[in-house]
Amino acid sequence: MLALILRCALRNPLRHRLRTTLTVAGIVVAILAFGLLRTVVSAWYAGADAASDKRLITRNAISLAFSMPLAYAERIRGVEGVTGVSWANWFGGIYIDARNFFPQSAVDAETYFSLYPEFVLPEEQLTAFRRDRRGAVAGAKLAARYGWKVGDVIPIKGTIYPGNYEFVLRGIYHGARSSTDENQFLFQWEFLNERIKQLSMARVNQIGVFLVGIDEPSHAAAVSKRIDETFRNSLAETLTETEKAFQLSFVAMTGTIVNAIQLVSYVIILIIMAVMANTMAMSARERTREYATLKALGFRGWVVASLIYAESMAIALVAGGIGIAATGPAARFVGSKLDAIFPIFNVSPGTIQQQWAAALVIGITSALIPARRAVRVKIIDGLRQVL
Repeated sequence: MLALILRCALRNPLRHRLRTTLTVAGIVVAILAFGLLRTVVSAWYAGADAASDKRLITRNAISLAFSMPLAYAERIRGVEGVTGVSWANWFGGIYIDARNFFPQSAVDAETYFSLYPEFVLPEEQLTAFRRDRRGAVAGAKLAARYGWKVGDVIPIKGTIYPGNYEFVLRGIYHGARSSTDENQFLFQWEFLNERIKQLSMARVNQIGVFLVGIDEPSHAAAVSKRIDETFRNSLAETLTETEKAFQLSFVAMTGTIVNAIQLVSYVIILIIMAVMANTMAMSARERTREYATLKALGFRGWVVASLIYAESMAIALVAGGIGIAATGPAARFVGSKLDAIFPIFNVSPGTIQQQWAAALVIGITSALIPARRAVRVKIIDGLRQVL
């Protein structure tokens, strides 16, 4: 019996090839679009998902736009549970054209990379970066995008810190994991601080964020509280949070957009579900006499329903498999065009599971009404059905 059902499931869709082909094409497009939209949502959270649970971010309690004195570094280093301290300032310059956006930060050359072991940089390149005050390090994806190589001079026009800056690329780092951001541009904070002295003495020795390493992830809340209490009632009070919470604060600013993308991804599945249901309804109606004949021969109603479900599942799973197979190449193409916005644009296993689940839901729900009608049809009514 099972062999009969499976054989019919494979043959029945071929009885109306044009309709089946169009339905499969629609499901493929829907599953592909669903996967890409879910990947966009995942990319939005990629920074938070890749954040280390052993790093904290300390910023000005008022806003990121306000800075903190460099002297805070030693006091933070002395807080119980802290294993390392570094710092960074957002630069926000322009490379050739304003459209060429990529993250740029002035970092402490001596301490930054020890807190970020996921940035894999050859030792000789790290040494060269530390020795050259104008030295810079770029991620592998960023360097590939602009064709940079070690030794190149990279001109950037400052916006937050006005002026023309020329950096010498001393290193190219690779991510230790696929989720590591390889689109960052890092240069020496000391070099920026020296240039600031020529612009405004009031901004000298000021830090945007402190990067704090801790001994145990479970101590994050306690260490954060100790750091903030250290600077309570100071001219620049602090707010310390986990790196993940810090990243999620940026995602929260665009929460409405993320929710809209998620809604659209589910609407696409609902639409193709209706198209598939119409296809199965038409197929079942054309075979009403066949189903009535099966009943007359003694086959139970569940056999008739199984034939419809098997056909629906065969179409949905084949189309879903094609859509899922196409998602990877499509994501790589889209990611190459959006790497300035989404430095990490990978199809996650969770997205693939959701795509398979969507294909299953399409196959099952599309057969519900046709199967119910086929089971309920009377033999006499089915045999005299005129198409």
